[in-house]
Amino acid sequence: MSHNSELTGTGGDRRAPTTERRRRNRRASDNRAVTFKLPPGSRTLNQLKAACSQCSLHELCVANGLEIGDLARLDQLTQKRQRVLRHQSLYKAGMPFHAIYAVRAGFFKTEGTLGDGREQISGFQMAGELLGLDGIGEGRHLCNAVALEDSEVCVIPFAEIEAMARAIPALQQSLHRLMSRSTAHDHKLLSLLGNGTAEERVATFLLDLSHRLSQRGYAGSEFVLRMTREEIGQ
Repeated sequence: MSHNSELTGTGGDRRAPTTERRRRNRRASDNRAVTFKLPPGSRTLNQLKAACSQCSLHELCVANGLEIGDLARLDQLTQKRQRVLRHQSLYKAGMPFHAIYAVRAGFFKTEGTLGDGREQISGFQMAGELLGLDGIGEGRHLCNAVALEDSEVCVIPFAEIEAMARAIPALQQSLHRLMSRSTAHDHKLLSLLGNGTAEERVATFLLDLSHRLSQRGYAGSEFVLRMTREEIGQ
């Protein structure tokens, strides 16, 4: 009996280290940090911040409170690019609304047609600013967006980003704030340009343009105008 007990005891000692190692491995596994992998082609948060730092969509693309997976999905939504040559239209009045656009490079003007057939310019959009918000309410664009020089935009499918925003409160707040700010600026500028002499309207426009350029990190005192004096005075 003693001999068998000794063998059993020896066998138990032999198994004990293995059992303990398994317990330690399980504990280590439980405490191991979870690693999220971004889909191929996705950028890191720092890369997003650097790439979009001068863009109106910056606060949307790197909105506080987004998880890694949300950032990856949002990055995929904003990666489509579209080139628009000088004098070509990004979209025209009456076209179905599908996306909003962030100007990456170049300059645009937005214009509509008055009741008497005359064209009226409603705004000028530079790199880092938004286009296409006019189509949200009606589901179709209300004006033309024309490139004043060879330009490029980020294309953001609105239905997809709106659906994503409904599921992520932080993103929804950023999206609403972004659209509201852009609309308020355009309304304020149009109100200012609707009063005064032609010279005063040009001066108002130049001051506004200088301020917007400075906000984007460009020189606010020296710049090349991509539009004519007549276009500014409209």
